[in-house]
Amino acid sequence: MAINQRKAGATLTYIQMGIGFLVSLVFTPVVLRLLGQSEYGLYDLVASVVAYLGVLNFGFGSAYMRYFSRYKVEEEKEKLATLNGMFLIVFSVLGLVAVVAGFILAQYSDVVFGSKLNPAELDKAKILMYILVLNLGFSFPGIVFTSHITANERFVFQKLIQLIKTLTSPFLVLPVLLLGYGSIGYALATSVVNLLVELAYAAYSIRKLKMQFSFKNMEASLMKEMSVFSFYIFINMLVDQINWNVDKFLVGRFQGTLGVAVYGVAATINNYYRQIPQAVSNVFIPKVHRMVADRDDNHELTLLFTKIGRVQFAILALISSAFVFFGKPFIMKWAGENYADSYYVALFLLLPVTVSLIQTIGIEIQRAKNMHQFRSVMYFLMAAANLFVSIPLTRAYGPIGAAAGTAISMILGNGLAMNLYNHFKVGLDMVYFWKQILSFIPALIAPILSGVLMMHFADLHRLSLLLVCGLLYVAVYLVSMWYLGLNSYEKDQIRKPIRRIFKRS
Repeated sequence: MAINQRKAGATLTYIQMGIGFLVSLVFTPVVLRLLGQSEYGLYDLVASVVAYLGVLNFGFGSAYMRYFSRYKVEEEKEKLATLNGMFLIVFSVLGLVAVVAGFILAQYSDVVFGSKLNPAELDKAKILMYILVLNLGFSFPGIVFTSHITANERFVFQKLIQLIKTLTSPFLVLPVLLLGYGSIGYALATSVVNLLVELAYAAYSIRKLKMQFSFKNMEASLMKEMSVFSFYIFINMLVDQINWNVDKFLVGRFQGTLGVAVYGVAATINNYYRQIPQAVSNVFIPKVHRMVADRDDNHELTLLFTKIGRVQFAILALISSAFVFFGKPFIMKWAGENYADSYYVALFLLLPVTVSLIQTIGIEIQRAKNMHQFRSVMYFLMAAANLFVSIPLTRAYGPIGAAAGTAISMILGNGLAMNLYNHFKVGLDMVYFWKQILSFIPALIAPILSGVLMMHFADLHRLSLLLVCGLLYVAVYLVSMWYLGLNSYEKDQIRKPIRRIFKRS
């Protein structure tokens, strides 16, 4: 059942992401035009600041996965109930802290957002802060239920809820925007949708999974152990927020809301890009923790790590290479000509992060082994370097400079330091991993050559040619990857479901 849940969960995730992309493809231009570039930038700026408060969950969600797996293997039901109770209390308190901190920040919005915002924008920013902070506070206790569903590998329900959310959100948000409620109405509508999702997860955990809570016999030693474990995950989260949100903050202070809007469009594309490999790796998180708890065999972990990484690379290479060739005309048609610079921002974000995205399961292997401390320290140094480099680059080159600063830190941290650590300390055979990834190179030659020819000889700013060339590029990539890239196991994983479909029909 667990294997079926993983496969179905991954499939549903890609369906949800595909539908989400199509919805975003249609809905985002509508939002951009109904809100306007300035107000869209304001909303994105406030959301990026509120996102910093999300780190106040201190990474306890990952700690839950670790200790749930341990108690589940040992079949200690009473300890599981105590664990659930402890985490519910912890996250409720942390959610309250986040709300109080957010309300305090809202009172000093002029200090937080700087002088580039006019008085009307500052007043609206304060209201947006209140709404988004309350939404964040309610999400904290929900982490317990989300983590419980994931730990039990009930991915089908989880992904179905996300799919429903993706399909229904525009129908709830669009009327609010059409009635003229602007960014404040947009924030309220999205917050209501998020709250309904959290309630659905809680109801499923309690009723279907029979999730039990005990508030007795809470051990201080366990809390201390989890706090030490979670501290380094908290550092990772803080660093991620700095790397992915500090750029918007800097652009807002030095360039204003218009620059944030340009960066925000690129960040939206980058967010979708970063979600794609997670669809594969997330469903294997419980399995990784079980493998480490049972045997901790580095050879088996390397094979799993490589198998997942190859799938992630094959998908990301298609998307990133297609974006290189067709990204600029696509953005200008999709978001508008005012967002042409978003293409260059997106390139600086997408290409360097690919290295870490094909190694996402390695993060869980480190956590399962309790060897994630170095990554936290390294990412903290990356964040410091990002901030140090991005300030002068943002002043000089605006959103593009901010993205370039982030790219430099990712190349040094993700591209070099973490690979060395995984190889020499964690025990993963990174030489084997990269040999397997580099074996894809012959399959990339034909698509890249075809993309270069299309860029030079086709007018991609004509929508019809952009669509035709894009589809032709995908076809060339898939054929080349099938014959020159994929191994027999990967081809079988594609053939099997297709054969099942034809047998049923």
